[in-house]
Amino acid sequence: MKVSPAATSVFSQASLYKKSNGKLRVLDALCGCGIRSLRYLVEAKADFVLANDANDDYRRTISENLSMVNNDSGGEQRWEVTQLEANRIMADYYLKNDYFDFIDVDSFGSDSSFLRSAMNALKWDGLLYATSTDGYSSGGHRPHHSLAAYGAYVQPMPYSNEVGLRMLIGGAVREASVLGCHVTPLFSYYAYHGPVFRVLLRLVRGKLHDNSHYGFIGYCHECGNSQAFSWDDVGQISCSCSMSNVSGSLVISGPLWTGPLHNSAYVLDMLNLAKLWGWVDCESENKNNLEKLLKQMVEESDPKLPFGYIKLDEVASRAKINSPPLRTMMSTMQKEGYAASRSHIASNAIKTNCPMTECIRIAKELQQHCVAV
Repeated sequence: MKVSPAATSVFSQASLYKKSNGKLRVLDALCGCGIRSLRYLVEAKADFVLANDANDDYRRTISENLSMVNNDSGGEQRWEVTQLEANRIMADYYLKNDYFDFIDVDSFGSDSSFLRSAMNALKWDGLLYATSTDGYSSGGHRPHHSLAAYGAYVQPMPYSNEVGLRMLIGGAVREASVLGCHVTPLFSYYAYHGPVFRVLLRLVRGKLHDNSHYGFIGYCHECGNSQAFSWDDVGQISCSCSMSNVSGSLVISGPLWTGPLHNSAYVLDMLNLAKLWGWVDCESENKNNLEKLLKQMVEESDPKLPFGYIKLDEVASRAKINSPPLRTMMSTMQKEGYAASRSHIASNAIKTNCPMTECIRIAKELQQHCVAV
């Protein structure tokens, strides 16, 4: 069976939450036909799941799917089906002071209109699973829309799909700050079909002490380098390569999340649980790919790695050579003291703190070595 990495994240994290806290109440705010709600009950062993979808036509299907699980556990209800608008159902529970441990908000387009309501209905240290399919905004094609939805003015950048994840997390950071709390990402996943951007966030009491991971990112078309800018840098933003004739080469997006996309300890917990559940098996190609992906995400969590990634096609174009082998390029970078890992978002790209000029030099030297051999 092919197991979605996003499914691994949501069900394994829900299960891990129950093991740590002893109880798990889930709100599936836009549950569709209710299959994910059923999996929370069966796989994550949730004590209670509220399956909500505003479409009245889905009630029978949702109820039939959930009826596979007995709705009575020691006199307590295991699941319930409601047909209210997502913000309404979350507001109702907030006003009753009846909070959830885990809230899943999976909608088409932007989830930004649900973020604050979800946080209001979530317990402290609870988990919020947010999804966006807004690829146009992450690609910088609708900067005014991204500004309205996420509070970030996004322009086209070579790593736009990573920007989509950072835009979603940044929007959640902004909404949490309004409520006097903050969120930390545990897992971030991009899938090209859709596209789909998914992030799992933990809601923590108290505001961030600083804005070290919430700021602006810049990409210079002239030199190919990226860099982060803090709020204190606003009004003084420039690239070190800038001269008067290339002053327009630097594009800025933000504010966005600029910190790690994953918590390496949690991703390792997910991997261990996937093994326990039989979702990782070297005899199955799909399961082996899942293990590879999760290990790749652990590598992506290296604190030395900055945001973004460098596509080898861009390096080859700037160096005017054929694209170098990815593994050889990474190995050489690491030997020279740079941090480098593959990106789960783009197959022919490297996350690294190696400047573009050094990438070009390394690529040329590898090419010369191949010619000499």
